[in-house]
Amino acid sequence: MKKNFTLLFLAFATLVFAQAGAPATPYYNGFNWTLTGMSLKSALETKIQTTHTTILTYAQAELAIETVDLDPSDLTNTNLLLLYGFSNNLCPASSTDDKDHRRRDKSLEDAGTADPCLWNKEHTYPRALGVPPLGTTGPGADVHNLRASDKKRNADRDNDRFFDGSGNSFESGILWYPGDEWKGDVARMMMYMYLRYGSQCLPTGVAQTGIATATNDSNMVQLFLEWNAEDPVSQYEDNRNTYLGNTSNAYAQGNRNPFIDNPYLATLIWGGPVAENRWPTVILSTEDFVSLENAFIYPNPAVNNEVTISSETELKSIVLYNINGQIIQEIKNPTRVDNSYKVNNLSSGFYLVQMASENAVATKKVIVN
Repeated sequence: MKKNFTLLFLAFATLVFAQAGAPATPYYNGFNWTLTGMSLKSALETKIQTTHTTILTYAQAELAIETVDLDPSDLTNTNLLLLYGFSNNLCPASSTDDKDHRRRDKSLEDAGTADPCLWNKEHTYPRALGVPPLGTTGPGADVHNLRASDKKRNADRDNDRFFDGSGNSFESGILWYPGDEWKGDVARMMMYMYLRYGSQCLPTGVAQTGIATATNDSNMVQLFLEWNAEDPVSQYEDNRNTYLGNTSNAYAQGNRNPFIDNPYLATLIWGGPVAENRWPTVILSTEDFVSLENAFIYPNPAVNNEVTISSETELKSIVLYNINGQIIQEIKNPTRVDNSYKVNNLSSGFYLVQMASENAVATKKVIVN
């Protein structure tokens, strides 16, 4: 979730320049990060299902929302951020700096009155669209799927399926665009619900009918992969994810949404546009989580469709990805001559080159004119 629209190219560049990080400990201790595709999906399914140790009641989920949906910029801990934002303008702004109705005092909870200026719970994956319906227990009370929302905005969305748009959230017939600020949040929630509840919460069941799907998984829609890449994770998402994953907290579930921890996991599973990699030195390396700092690529831009990789450390693999996250060339156990490796026959374009040694990894960009 962000306030300003980020172009795909910027999200792609973030893969190279993102702040270094590592998987949350001890939650991910021992997880095999060399997995990709459906193997990675299956392992994450097991992780978030087995660590979901506390099943909240509907009332407890509501209390959790009053904590996890607090606006990080509000030092008074009074206002909740509203999923989809931008209410119907029937209500006065909740504060002088909230002219667009993105926030609402947490005390203004809907208690069944006619007052439109309240907030209530939005089931981002609507209960009625689950197969079977989600109800108010289990998946229907999973806070990873619940968000505070403007009462009327929530009613406007109803059970609409998601479709693509731009700008603020809006309805078109029986379809709903969540807004530029919220589309990444929505995508990551839909990915979580799919892994946590399987066929009960298929991504295709909550998106526009007939929409394009991932080539390796007909249940995952490309639109969510695009939103995940275009709208990076916010501090707000991090705060709620950390709270819900910490069993010491009063209304924690015990599990995390891995796609908030690292949106790039979706790219590794389903392909599509390259999302932000928040662990640039970790994903394809299982040992030590160190960076391969002594590897260099030259010339850059390439000359005669060829580059040289210089590395004092012996490389075990060299993988080239295009801007869509597709593997263009993969060299395992490459031939090393005088501490260098040749990569040739490159077509024109912008690439990421991922180099891995026995216990380190580095990712660098290269341009081929």
